[in-house]
Amino acid sequence: MDWVTDESDGSDVDLSWLQNDDNPPLPQAPSNQALQDGTRASTSSLMPRFLDMGFSEKMVADAIEKNGDGNYESILEDLLTYKMLEETPSGNEGNEENTPSDENDWGDDDSSDIDDFDDMDFELEMSGQASFRKKLRTLEEMGFSRDVASSAIERCGEDVPIFELADSIYAAQTAEKEGGVWEYDGFNSYKKKEGDKYDPFTHNNKRQKCNGASSSRHRSSTQMRERLKRAYHRPATTTRRCGGDGDAVGELDSLNLPNPMVGFGLPTDPGRQLYRDIPKEAQGPPYFFYENVALTPKGVWPTISRFLYGISPEFVDSKYFSAACRKRGYIHNLPIANRFCLEPIPQKTILDAFPSARAHWPTWDTRTQFNCLQTCIGSAQLTERIRAKLVASDDPPPPDVIRWVMYECRKWNLIWVGQNRVAPLEPDEVEYLLGFPRDHTRGWSRTERYKSLGNSFQVDTVAYQLSVLRDLYPNGIRVLSLFSGIGGAEVALHRLGIKMTAVLSVEISPINRTILRSWWDQTGQVGELEEVDDVQCVTDAVLERFIARHGGFDLVIGGSPCNNLAGSNRHHRDGLSGEHSSLFYHYFRILDIVRNLMARY
Repeated sequence: MDWVTDESDGSDVDLSWLQNDDNPPLPQAPSNQALQDGTRASTSSLMPRFLDMGFSEKMVADAIEKNGDGNYESILEDLLTYKMLEETPSGNEGNEENTPSDENDWGDDDSSDIDDFDDMDFELEMSGQASFRKKLRTLEEMGFSRDVASSAIERCGEDVPIFELADSIYAAQTAEKEGGVWEYDGFNSYKKKEGDKYDPFTHNNKRQKCNGASSSRHRSSTQMRERLKRAYHRPATTTRRCGGDGDAVGELDSLNLPNPMVGFGLPTDPGRQLYRDIPKEAQGPPYFFYENVALTPKGVWPTISRFLYGISPEFVDSKYFSAACRKRGYIHNLPIANRFCLEPIPQKTILDAFPSARAHWPTWDTRTQFNCLQTCIGSAQLTERIRAKLVASDDPPPPDVIRWVMYECRKWNLIWVGQNRVAPLEPDEVEYLLGFPRDHTRGWSRTERYKSLGNSFQVDTVAYQLSVLRDLYPNGIRVLSLFSGIGGAEVALHRLGIKMTAVLSVEISPINRTILRSWWDQTGQVGELEEVDDVQCVTDAVLERFIARHGGFDLVIGGSPCNNLAGSNRHHRDGLSGEHSSLFYHYFRILDIVRNLMARY
């Protein structure tokens, strides 16, 4: 998985999207000589240009006064920031509790490879009230033709946020370019395009090849295509809005994300759901558990659900189990009665989790929880820029400075470490928020630690759902852990007091494998940990050997990469046909093989 970081101080903002065939070249900043002559030519020349971009006259005047006549880039950067913050509802300054519900066809604002701003409500509402003309102009400035932009607005509706409109256009363009993908036309209608030869189990996704794997896949290709066909044509079932009011919401294609995002109910909720219907073919054991980001392109979760036996997703935000938000969807066949939380119960607010920050926390920072923890962090240039801006301001700072600082603090999960000083969370602090033991990832570079942690489970949230397994397997459990990462599933089971008698772990990152192996040895696990370095190497023969040695699998758990699903990855947000997210089909393939093999025992 590619590492993404932000070393920019904001001065290198790409402005090329503002220039297209219909716009003249961007004006140059006025010369020093013109300024020395005392003229206001810059103001008169820049003002109309910025007004044509859609900024208000007062906003432009304030930005020019603040940055000076000659700093064109800084003026434009401030104008873009002002515009974005101006359209943010005032009630959204505080805790995420006060934000409206998320849309089903959005990805996490930042994905696994830049998972830094999960509070999608904040960004969605920035542009949610734009008029038809304004949205049309914005889409044109983003590079779309007028006809394409107009069609998208008419198709999706004028009240749809601008980024959602852009995503719908990207999705349509991707579908046209991908000659070898299934064409999605509503949840109940999948059809192959003419001449399509796409096979998610044999296509080249640029990952490593495994010795002997291709011949095994060839032997079972007919069987796997038949399973694929069954999944694509599985009837959609009536589902319930997990975590909502429990009323049926119809077919899965109309599934909306719940608000609040509490799954089948929190442990403290006396009215939580205790039972649900699971298709007979999906009933365990063996049990399975699948996780991915809740906010994905439209149609992704219905497709995942169709492949995983038509089971409805359970959407849960980790803010109810920790001091950080993390919106995730889970499909599993576990019982939902008699769940319990890990102890000790973690703190659920920033200042309770990190009381030392209280001494420096300004009264105007109304955050109570962090946004989704990321695989990358805010740069030192950014934190210095914030410090300088605050030092140069009054106490309290003016509203525009507060809005900008709050935006950056929310985006990068910055914490106050001194007067006017913010800093990113340290790796050990991220470990604590995610429920891992202290120093779980210690020994690796900060970059690798952030990357591994950002791609992991939130242990307390997952453990709550897995807790039903403790009474089901008092003598121990056999686990197939796909996309294991740094062992979030294994840590959750261990903290629940569930003995793992045997684990087959599949993880491509050698660093993550080393972290998991080190934890396994240091915690004195008595079971056997077997490792495979790629899901493509998990063949029928590998699974049959494990079953022969250990008697089978009790749990298949994992979450495939979300790189092509989450919202920030807008250049490669290809849904389940993406290079990384298509690995979901291997989760389905392996699960299907395991359940067929276990049916013989």
